[in-house]
Amino acid sequence: QVQLVESGGGLVQAGGSLRLSCLASGRTLSFYRMAWFRQAPGKERESVAVIWNSGRTSYTDSVKGRFTISRDNAKNTVYLQMNSLKPEDTAVYYCAAATGSSTFNSWGQGTQVTVSS
Repeated sequence: QVQLVESGGGLVQAGGSLRLSCLASGRTLSFYRMAWFRQAPGKERESVAVIWNSGRTSYTDSVKGRFTISRDNAKNTVYLQMNSLKPEDTAVYYCAAATGSSTFNSWGQGTQVTVSS
Protein backbone atom coordinates (compact mmCIF):
# COMPACT_ATOMS: atom_id res chain seq x y z
CA GLN A 1 0.00 0.00 0.00
CA VAL A 2 1.22 3.49 -0.79
CA GLN A 3 2.02 5.96 2.01
CA LEU A 4 1.08 9.61 1.50
CA VAL A 5 2.38 12.76 3.20
CA GLU A 6 0.87 16.18 2.51
CA SER A 7 2.59 19.53 2.95
CA GLY A 8 2.12 23.14 1.96
CA GLY A 9 -0.87 24.16 4.03
CA GLY A 10 -0.98 27.37 6.04
CA LEU A 11 -2.70 30.68 6.66
CA VAL A 12 -3.36 32.96 3.71
CA GLN A 13 -5.53 36.01 3.06
CA ALA A 14 -8.50 35.82 0.75
CA GLY A 15 -7.39 36.14 -2.85
CA GLY A 16 -4.04 34.55 -2.12
CA SER A 17 -2.52 31.29 -3.32
CA LEU A 18 -1.09 28.09 -1.87
CA ARG A 19 0.36 24.96 -3.40
CA LEU A 20 -0.17 21.68 -1.64
CA SER A 21 2.12 18.72 -2.24
CA CYS A 22 1.52 15.02 -1.64
CA LEU A 23 4.61 12.81 -1.59
CA ALA A 24 4.01 9.11 -2.08
CA SER A 25 6.26 6.30 -0.93
CA GLY A 26 6.10 2.53 -0.98
CA ARG A 27 4.66 2.22 -4.48
CA THR A 28 5.09 4.00 -7.79
CA LEU A 29 2.54 6.78 -8.05
CA SER A 30 1.93 6.19 -11.74
CA PHE A 31 -0.22 3.16 -10.90
CA TYR A 32 -2.70 5.26 -8.94
CA ARG A 33 -5.66 7.53 -9.49
CA MET A 34 -5.01 10.43 -7.14
CA ALA A 35 -7.26 12.98 -5.50
CA TRP A 36 -7.45 15.83 -3.07
CA PHE A 37 -10.29 15.90 -0.56
CA ARG A 38 -11.12 18.46 2.10
CA GLN A 39 -13.12 18.56 5.29
CA ALA A 40 -14.24 21.75 6.99
CA PRO A 41 -15.37 21.82 10.64
CA GLY A 42 -18.87 20.41 10.99
CA LYS A 43 -19.02 19.37 7.34
CA GLU A 44 -18.61 16.12 5.48
CA ARG A 45 -15.43 15.36 3.59
CA GLU A 46 -15.71 16.29 -0.08
CA SER A 47 -13.73 15.51 -3.18
CA VAL A 48 -11.99 18.62 -4.53
CA ALA A 49 -9.99 17.35 -7.51
CA VAL A 50 -9.09 14.04 -9.14
CA ILE A 51 -6.35 13.13 -11.60
CA TRP A 52 -6.26 9.84 -13.44
CA ASN A 53 -3.20 7.93 -14.64
CA SER A 54 -3.90 9.34 -18.12
CA GLY A 55 -3.66 12.90 -16.83
CA ARG A 56 -7.38 13.54 -17.13
CA THR A 57 -8.66 15.76 -14.34
CA SER A 58 -11.97 16.65 -12.74
CA TYR A 59 -12.96 19.25 -10.17
CA THR A 60 -15.82 20.03 -7.88
CA ASP A 61 -17.77 23.03 -9.17
CA SER A 62 -16.76 25.38 -6.36
CA VAL A 63 -13.06 25.25 -7.28
CA LYS A 64 -13.21 25.10 -11.08
CA GLY A 65 -11.03 27.80 -12.62
CA ARG A 66 -9.22 28.41 -9.32
CA PHE A 67 -7.58 25.08 -8.41
CA THR A 68 -5.32 22.88 -10.53
CA ILE A 69 -4.33 19.30 -9.74
CA SER A 70 -1.20 17.90 -11.33
CA ARG A 71 1.15 14.98 -10.91
CA ASP A 72 4.87 14.40 -11.36
CA ASN A 73 5.30 10.64 -11.52
CA ALA A 74 9.09 10.95 -11.60
CA LYS A 75 8.97 12.70 -8.23
CA ASN A 76 6.11 10.52 -6.96
CA THR A 77 4.27 13.70 -6.07
CA VAL A 78 0.82 15.15 -6.66
CA TYR A 79 0.14 18.87 -6.35
CA LEU A 80 -2.86 21.09 -5.80
CA GLN A 81 -2.32 24.68 -6.90
CA MET A 82 -4.95 26.86 -5.23
CA ASN A 83 -5.46 30.41 -6.48
CA SER A 84 -8.01 33.11 -5.61
CA LEU A 85 -8.60 31.46 -2.28
CA LYS A 86 -11.80 32.20 -0.39
CA PRO A 87 -12.64 31.86 3.32
CA GLU A 88 -14.94 28.97 2.41
CA ASP A 89 -11.89 27.03 1.18
CA THR A 90 -10.76 26.75 4.80
CA ALA A 91 -10.47 23.06 5.65
CA VAL A 92 -8.11 20.18 6.28
CA TYR A 93 -6.96 18.95 2.89
CA TYR A 94 -6.21 15.25 2.36
CA CYS A 95 -4.40 13.45 -0.41
CA ALA A 96 -5.79 10.05 -1.43
CA ALA A 97 -4.88 7.22 -3.79
CA ALA A 98 -6.79 4.47 -5.53
CA THR A 99 -5.96 1.72 -8.00
CA GLY A 100 -8.18 0.86 -10.94
CA SER A 101 -11.84 1.51 -10.27
CA SER A 102 -11.61 0.97 -6.52
CA THR A 103 -12.53 3.55 -3.92
CA PHE A 104 -9.82 5.73 -2.44
CA ASN A 105 -8.20 3.59 0.25
CA SER A 106 -4.85 5.23 0.96
CA TRP A 107 -4.91 8.54 2.79
CA GLY A 108 -2.46 11.10 4.08
CA GLN A 109 -2.65 12.73 7.50
CA GLY A 110 -3.98 16.01 6.13
CA THR A 111 -2.74 19.58 6.02
CA GLN A 112 -4.64 22.61 7.34
CA VAL A 113 -5.54 25.45 4.99
CA THR A 114 -6.97 28.59 6.57
CA VAL A 115 -8.13 31.53 4.47
CA SER A 116 -8.77 34.77 6.32
CA SER A 117 -11.20 37.40 5.07
